[in-house]
Amino acid sequence: MTQVSYAEDPVSLWASARVSELLDGHGDPPRYGGPEWRRLPNNDPRKAAAMITAAEMWRKYGDEQELMDWLRDATRNHTSLARRRTLAELDAMARSRPAIPVQAAPGWPPVRVPGRPGWYRHLVDGKQTDRFHGEAAA
Repeated sequence: MTQVSYAEDPVSLWASARVSELLDGHGDPPRYGGPEWRRLPNNDPRKAAAMITAAEMWRKYGDEQELMDWLRDATRNHTSLARRRTLAELDAMARSRPAIPVQAAPGWPPVRVPGRPGWYRHLVDGKQTDRFHGEAAA
């Protein structure tokens, strides 16, 4: 995409010439639509210069509110991306960990011992004790 230079853009040249004519001897124009702009009398040349400047900015760069909304959305997405887990964190979570040893707890019924059908772990006088509870179901 080729960008038209300022000197080759007839619309920019026209707008610049009109704004220069209107502001001859006056200060800079206020922001179009702002409180200062609304206080100007309708025949104040700065009011027309502000309108031409705003129209030219919109023509070149688009709607300011749309741009601000896009920037806000882009920032919001980056924040949520930054809070996601990294690949290293996900890999660490996926690694196998050693099994937690079976322990009986005070006030709870005995726990079956894995790999030993019919055996249960009890807590007797603060010690883990395995006891056989009869034939395992087939």
